[in-house]
This record gives sequence, structure tokens and C-alpha cells, in this order.
Amino acid sequence: MAEQKITKDMSIIEIVQNYPETLTVFQQYGLGCIGCAAARFENLEAGAKVHGINADQLVKDLNKAVG
Repeated sequence: MAEQKITKDMSIIEIVQNYPETLTVFQQYGLGCIGCAAARFENLEAGAKVHGINADQLVKDLNKAVG
């Protein structure tokens, strides 16, 4: 199995800055994370939970996007 580059404990802003190709995945999930102040300090798992999104599936889709 390929190594995961993105994990649930990373901040959303960190993910987008390091992997801009993930923006489309965030948009598909209905997350406008970049405009959200919480994106700077909230980790991916917390952000997903607030929006009722399965964090494990989101991580899987984000990692797919970055290859």
C-alpha cells in the first residue's frame, strides 16, 4: 500500500498549501476551507467532524488526489 502523505492530524491550510491539487477534493465535499479562519488551526479530522464528513474517507480521497 502506498504511503499516505496526508493524515487526519494535519491542519487544513497545511494540506492545501503543500498539495494545492486537493482544493478540488475539498470542494467536492462542500468544504470552502481556504476562506475559513478555522482552517489555520483546525486539523482535518476536526473540520470533517464539524461538517458531518467521514474523515477517513476524506483522507483517502485527498491522498488519491496527490497520487
